[in-house]
Amino acid sequence: MTVHPSAIVDPSARLADDVVIGPWCTVGPGVTLAAGVHLVSHVVVQQDTSVGERTVIHPFAVIGGDPQHNGYRGEPVRLEIGADNSIREHCTFNRGTPQGSGVTRVGSHGLFMTGAHVGHDAVVGDHVVMANQATLGGHAKIGDRVFLGGLCAVHQNGRVGQGAIVGGLAAVTRDVIPYGSAWGNHAQLHGLNLIGLKRKGYGKDAVRRLLAAFRELFEGDGVFADRLDRVEATYADLPEIMEIVAFIRADARRPLCLPGE
Repeated sequence: MTVHPSAIVDPSARLADDVVIGPWCTVGPGVTLAAGVHLVSHVVVQQDTSVGERTVIHPFAVIGGDPQHNGYRGEPVRLEIGADNSIREHCTFNRGTPQGSGVTRVGSHGLFMTGAHVGHDAVVGDHVVMANQATLGGHAKIGDRVFLGGLCAVHQNGRVGQGAIVGGLAAVTRDVIPYGSAWGNHAQLHGLNLIGLKRKGYGKDAVRRLLAAFRELFEGDGVFADRLDRVEATYADLPEIMEIVAFIRADARRPLCLPGE
């Protein structure tokens, strides 16, 4: 373990043997830093936070801060961060609230660029990229392998499904389907995240079928509920389309980000 003399570490903090804590860092009560965690310098891990293996946190990040919620009165709440994340300068990750789940959860293998914000009670999946100043409101749910462009904002309680991409400066006030591509202010759905699908190894035939299902769902004849049933029956062999259907059915009352709206 390497702890710089200028760092302040609470006696209740639990540190793995090979943790590195750089100059002018603060590690508060109830914090757990797993093997290989590196706090570069000037990092605050406020309290009641666990940080997974090999995660690196860069200067001036404030991790595990109090939730930005008028109803918070100091109750015990937590932040849990997975392994192998890169958390860059000035990021802010808040703990949960008693009004929510009580825990903010961030997955593994994420890249959180300068100034990214994860609000209270949010759930962030694995391999997520949040570009500079991207913001998650409280209770937001972000699936695996999502890319959030710079200065975009996901509204509180908003959902962005697995594999989706949100463009820079987008205001996401409606849920974005898995593998969707949304941008604009307010954000509109402009198709599927074709770049992400290709990077994941999808061939031309697979992408062609996914696009056909997308067009039938969002541009086909009849009311949306009927199109959803039709797509579910026709493309039952495509797990990605079934994930989109399940995402929509999970909370049919929530507004959905749609093309041209």
